[in-house]
Amino acid sequence: ILQIPIDPKDQEKTTFTCPYGTFAYKHMPFSLCNAPGTFQRCMMAIFHDMIKKTMKVFMDDFSVFENSFSTCLTNLEKMLKRCEDTKLALNWEKSHFMVKEGIVLGHKISKKGIEVGKAKIEVISKLPHSTIVKGIRSFLGHARFYRHFIKDFSKISRPMTHLLEKNSPFIFSNECIQAFKTLKDKLTEASILIAPNWDQQFELMCDTSDYAVGAVLGQRIEKHFRPIHYASKTI
Repeated sequence: ILQIPIDPKDQEKTTFTCPYGTFAYKHMPFSLCNAPGTFQRCMMAIFHDMIKKTMKVFMDDFSVFENSFSTCLTNLEKMLKRCEDTKLALNWEKSHFMVKEGIVLGHKISKKGIEVGKAKIEVISKLPHSTIVKGIRSFLGHARFYRHFIKDFSKISRPMTHLLEKNSPFIFSNECIQAFKTLKDKLTEASILIAPNWDQQFELMCDTSDYAVGAVLGQRIEKHFRPIHYASKTI
């Protein structure tokens, strides 16, 4: 953030006024509408030969990986050298090295698999059910972020999504309250998703109803089915 310089002829477009005067940005803040896309393109250009091979990049979140500790150190050194060469500053307090588990984009990643981040769950679990459109849309936005953890997400959330449809009367019925509670329970008790093993067979199970379809992709580990991803969609 604030590391990408703005062309001098475009700086006046970022002008803002406050009690202390009128100012313009010299470096790009994330509040500009095109800032996220521009920043991501810059990161892709800087690490173009490393992405998907030794690291993953999403905005200002970097993950360096490898199968062995020594090779991972080598990849980390290359990444840090690239940051140094391009004068890209990193936040030391937010950096974690050689960890066995960590939070990446709201998900807990470990050798066990992928879990829902506890901090996000605590926020969602404390939300009271809303009786206005804005509140329903906000809750569903939070829940949809983790829909790949929830079996039949679209089917469960249907009573609430129906309230957001055009010309639909807003009646927060007992059915909506039950859907709200079920989604919160499903999130707090969400399964641990495993990473796919490309050397093993996959299993795909599908289900359908009058207004939704659902599926789960998974694999068997020691004869036990483990989910990789849940998907669902209203018809």
